[in-house]
Amino acid sequence: MEQKSQLATRALFDAKTPRYSSYPSVSHFSPEVNSGLKRQWLSSIPANSSISIYLHVPFCRKLCWFCAYRTQSSQSDGPIRSYVEALKREISLVLQSLPPGTTVSRLHFGGGTPTILPADVFADLCATLTSAIPLASDYEFAVEVDPNDVDLDRVAALQAAGVNSVSMGIQDFDPEVQAAIGRTLSFDRVSAVVEDLRAHHIGQLTFDVLYGLPHQTGPRLTDTLQMLLSLSPDRFSVCNYSHVPALARRQSMIPSEALPPPPDRLRLFETAERLLQWDGYQPIGMDHFSRPDDRLAIANRLGRLRRDFRGYSDDPNDVLIGLGASAVSRFPQGYCQNEISTSGYEQAIAGGHHATTRGHVFKNDDRLRGEMIERLLCDLHLSGTSLARDLDMPVAVLDLYLDQIATGLSEMLQRDEHGIAIKPEARPFARMIASRLDRYALPAI
Repeated sequence: MEQKSQLATRALFDAKTPRYSSYPSVSHFSPEVNSGLKRQWLSSIPANSSISIYLHVPFCRKLCWFCAYRTQSSQSDGPIRSYVEALKREISLVLQSLPPGTTVSRLHFGGGTPTILPADVFADLCATLTSAIPLASDYEFAVEVDPNDVDLDRVAALQAAGVNSVSMGIQDFDPEVQAAIGRTLSFDRVSAVVEDLRAHHIGQLTFDVLYGLPHQTGPRLTDTLQMLLSLSPDRFSVCNYSHVPALARRQSMIPSEALPPPPDRLRLFETAERLLQWDGYQPIGMDHFSRPDDRLAIANRLGRLRRDFRGYSDDPNDVLIGLGASAVSRFPQGYCQNEISTSGYEQAIAGGHHATTRGHVFKNDDRLRGEMIERLLCDLHLSGTSLARDLDMPVAVLDLYLDQIATGLSEMLQRDEHGIAIKPEARPFARMIASRLDRYALPAI
């Protein structure tokens, strides 16, 4: 109990640390990376490689106040269809530089609301993409689904395109919580969509839940999770709500005085953790849970869990190509990010060149620090011996990095001659702990 009190009084939930879906984080990207460099990196991919693709759909019918992602509202399909035409042209541009034999083993449509696309538009986009870059035999095709914005035609289009995994942002079913975050979603609607998906043989299901929302309490979160458990999903993500109205202006609509303080946030996560583990879900990384036979759980046991712009994955590929406005691509050489605004993105693509405006070229010890951050967030421990073997570096050098993390954090970390491990009660603070390795930002703790 004393350790938990120390964690809470540090107010670590208020620390504005990156999600570390990349290292360095997107906020530290610069114009040093342009469309010419992206073409070079695409051309350097070995022939017959397997790659991953993330396609961004930034549109929503209604903007939820809690969301800090780059999205925009559209009440008509005109802007959406125009954007998809730009995506198709970008696919053609990428194809021009890709080596022969390239296939896609991990494909993810995120947003925004990918299911805002009309069924015919979604089908056309998927056909364009998979005819240009075929799906591998062991592919995973995941789509983020908004239960409020999907019908049977769209579900049928998902099935026809080969989608085999979906995620749904639930957050909380409590009416007072939903009113405070500008989102309305009923359990009955979610249940009906899940039934439709399974009837179309789309069985892999993830529910996304936020804790730390305004007016959220333990009993309310418990009710939400118990309703979702009745639908037997494969995975849960239970993430901390980050209130940053200075960066996401729509969050100013949320009453900050209604947000639970750090000690209550910690108890909310512990409530979710106990409930999900009691129901047989295994903890994955810092904030995910999955069934023991799920691909994430298997990757976790084998030490192959990855962290990127999609969250946690079992992605085995070195290359991730981002398509669409603001999308980020990952290469062995560094990162590229597309123009953030949809208008700027469409204009660049219409001009016949990649929409890359910034990124990062790996330098100094970027790869080492990025690997250590990823492993810490995935495995919740770092072994100096294992890292030395995998990275071909002296153990003594890696011990210096481990000491940098561990200093002053005895209530959160175990440090011995083998390495460091995050204590179970400190799991929600893994990002803050990993920030000790971030040389591009001041330590958050």
